[in-house]
Amino acid sequence: MKHFLRVVTQFFVFLYCKCLWRGLKFVARKLTGRCELQRICYNNKHGARRTLKIESSLKYSKNELLRSALSVHPDKVEKSIDDIMALKKINLDTNPQLGISLQASLLQVVGYRSLVGEVEKLRREPYDCENAHHETLLMQLWKELRPDTPLTGRISKQWCEIGFQGSDPKTDFRGMGLLGLHNLLYFAEHDKANALQVLHDSLQPKHKSLPSKASEMSPSEWEQKSLDKAIGFSFAIVGINITDLAYSLLVSGALKTHLYNVAPELPSLLHFQQTFCYLMQEFHRFWTEEDPGDIMEFNRIRSKFHHRILKQLKHPDTALCPHFSASDLHLVNL
Repeated sequence: MKHFLRVVTQFFVFLYCKCLWRGLKFVARKLTGRCELQRICYNNKHGARRTLKIESSLKYSKNELLRSALSVHPDKVEKSIDDIMALKKINLDTNPQLGISLQASLLQVVGYRSLVGEVEKLRREPYDCENAHHETLLMQLWKELRPDTPLTGRISKQWCEIGFQGSDPKTDFRGMGLLGLHNLLYFAEHDKANALQVLHDSLQPKHKSLPSKASEMSPSEWEQKSLDKAIGFSFAIVGINITDLAYSLLVSGALKTHLYNVAPELPSLLHFQQTFCYLMQEFHRFWTEEDPGDIMEFNRIRSKFHHRILKQLKHPDTALCPHFSASDLHLVNL
């Protein structure tokens, strides 16, 4: 029965996409005198609401020229817009704003695709201790997070002070490659006050007191709870883990709503790194709110946090950090 219902559902979806949807588009064009792209641009504000619809319209078009517009090089976007205008027989002189809107949205779409490739390239590049540039980045991370403490050696237990697992940080970068290091260093350099605060709290966590729960506890339970030390986390390891989370959001397309709303045109690596800063701070708050009993709860809390961000990104007006300035990230609330 379930299989039958699935087949029927797929049939009606196919029927809608191939017949009814195209029929509705034809009727709408006759009634309004505008093509679908015109209606999208004139009826939706700039940002994700407009760009997501334009992207979908081009993706499912029957015309090869329209579909190929999604994969052109950023330098070719202007010519692609001219071709689309000619194909749709739209006069640029009487519709100047349409060309501007289409160009901005198309730049966001092709920019997002380029960003995925750039991030993937960094993720696939392994940390190499024989590479002088890699080593310089790692040393700079230590100086930013421990400015008053000289590193006694390249291989040292001191690395654990900023949240690495052992004496040699290179082993912790295996999952995310150089992307993890770049994100951590960006956080430490460009949002230093918050990075140092997160690091401090991860080493010296404070137990969260909840008056509502405290009233439900007996005096002996509350006394024991107040003596319990809150569970911290490894700053660098969590940073690499949150890099993985940000990467999965980017590759899956979930970050499109956020990036289309905050990047006027081409989303860049800078936008991705600032988003990472935001996610680090929000995870820190979320971890404190959850008040885990031990570090073994990390995966559960991370998964819960992931679903929370995903739910937020489903809204087309979402901008995780609307000011998009690393120094202002702490002012933004979910």
